[in-house]
Amino acid sequence: METVYAKSHIFGESTMEFVCTTSRPAALQSGILPQIRNIKCIDIALFNGFSLPDMAAIIEVFQKANALVQQQRATQAHYEVSLLSASGGRIASSSSVFVWTESVESHRHTNDLHTLFIAGGAGAHHASRDERLVIWLRRAYRHSDTIHPIAEGRLLFDAAGAEESNGALRESEINRYTTGARLFAEGVSPVRAALHIVEEDLGAELTQQIARSMAPQEDTPFGTLFKTSSTSQVSDKIIASARWLEANVDRPISIDHAAQIAAMSERNFLRRFKNEMGMTPSDYLLQARLDMSCRMLVETRLPIDKIARRCGIGSGGHLAKLFRKHLSTTPTEYRMRNEALRAAV
Repeated sequence: METVYAKSHIFGESTMEFVCTTSRPAALQSGILPQIRNIKCIDIALFNGFSLPDMAAIIEVFQKANALVQQQRATQAHYEVSLLSASGGRIASSSSVFVWTESVESHRHTNDLHTLFIAGGAGAHHASRDERLVIWLRRAYRHSDTIHPIAEGRLLFDAAGAEESNGALRESEINRYTTGARLFAEGVSPVRAALHIVEEDLGAELTQQIARSMAPQEDTPFGTLFKTSSTSQVSDKIIASARWLEANVDRPISIDHAAQIAAMSERNFLRRFKNEMGMTPSDYLLQARLDMSCRMLVETRLPIDKIARRCGIGSGGHLAKLFRKHLSTTPTEYRMRNEALRAAV
């Protein structure tokens, strides 16, 4: 299992993979950045089994916003992101990556400019029965400027009783409630919600810069696997068989047939393919099918089941299992996130 440690501030330099705030930046305490007008607190409520990609995307939006503001020496808001959990300490995501969190009981709101994200993920069902977390959420949402429960995070939001006093709104109809909080609709992606907040604070031009920097590139998460970095190390026969596998992802394929393309015995083909490509033909075929499914999710409006069948994966349910295993998300969430990023550019 991999452990990702949280740092104490979001916009300072850091060598860690994830940079998350748990306290007010030292630069502010020492007066190094006197031009900053205000700090906006962004809290993300986590639990064991939360969805890591959504949390990482939220952090990335606010991290990029802080970097751009700092580069421009602007006097606008900076964001301070805190990762919170019921008891604090190390929390495991659904993909078995750990993050370090601050306990909700020790966390204190420092100003009125406060946003609360409630993570989604398979662990939300169990977390919604955590009395300590639910009580804190019940108190926290009353003090929040903006709230966004992500996917299954809605279970915690409802458990805290927030549903009784707040109704979901479409993105174009976000208004303040009598409690002072506002709520994004369930269909609004975490990235879209974070970008909306940044746009309100820092303007459309800076927000578009952030969206462009996060927009999906031509490659999918699996695309780079199909670009041989040094063809001299891979024989023409193995390259031909690999290209044949890619071209036939939508049909049943036997290893024997692939071996015939390479003009080798099945046993020799399996050995050579793994040695030269770094994975078995079956794994390569699966990656090619997932690569194609990612592209179709972004480039078409076809239903998930139809995409799965066209990519040789069989069913939408099986595709969802593969996405959760390899990308820690679902096909629907992958499509929504990419649509939100493209629309924001």
